[in-house]
Amino acid sequence: MAPADTEKDHWSAETYSASASFVPELTQTVLRYLSPCPTDRILDIGCGDGKFTAKFLPAADYVLGLDSSKNLVDAAIRDYSSLANAEFRVVDCRFLEQETAVVDGSWDKVISNAALHWILRDPSTRQSTINAIHACLKPGGSFVFEMGGHGNVPEVHAALIYALVRRGVPVHKAREAGPWFFASETWMRNALQKAGFKVEKLEVEYRPTKLTTDASGGLAGWVRLMGAQFLELLDPVQREDSVREICEVLRSVVTREEDGSQWLGYVRLRGIATRVN
Repeated sequence: MAPADTEKDHWSAETYSASASFVPELTQTVLRYLSPCPTDRILDIGCGDGKFTAKFLPAADYVLGLDSSKNLVDAAIRDYSSLANAEFRVVDCRFLEQETAVVDGSWDKVISNAALHWILRDPSTRQSTINAIHACLKPGGSFVFEMGGHGNVPEVHAALIYALVRRGVPVHKAREAGPWFFASETWMRNALQKAGFKVEKLEVEYRPTKLTTDASGGLAGWVRLMGAQFLELLDPVQREDSVREICEVLRSVVTREEDGSQWLGYVRLRGIATRVN
């Protein structure tokens, strides 16, 4: 098993729903690009709690969802594994090439929604992950994805780094704690082509996204969940102080005056790539 199995699991289906329930909902475009068929065997990279997977399960022959979070995979198994064509497994997709039973050239389509910016965070495994996705597919098979693109959530990303620096964390360590890699269109095109893909479509969309209004969600819930690996550099008291400070600093930046709703500057990188041989 990959070394990352020893990492702390920051995720739970409950906190994800409270703070990021919009993620599986804002998927109309990527689902249209996937265009599932009744004969399709589809591999879902970074399936999370299965809520996005469930949107195309009825249209496919078989779907296997992979995610590094046992908590989220357990939730997906609980909610969807009773369906005959669904299966979910705990796999750290940074090391996808090690999963020889999956990386076997048998998949019609590979899909990934809102996960690659986590999976590609480690520079040493970025290209090998893309290469492994290519090796999963049949010739002619499609890789369809949406992820955070360059410049995603810039306001909260900068605020998280600065909150750590204000508490004595050197800026380079604060940056290194970041759990994301927001690829540019150029970087992704080059990586896909290096793996052997033909890039059919690659696009960037600036999509301001409304945060949840759940009592344990909103901006504070988003920061605690998505920024957990930043905040782990601090002791528990400092973490909550940082969350409060970030929310106060960003209040006028992210809050819409007309109704008090809060929005983050999401940038989505979306594409379709085909294995040609």
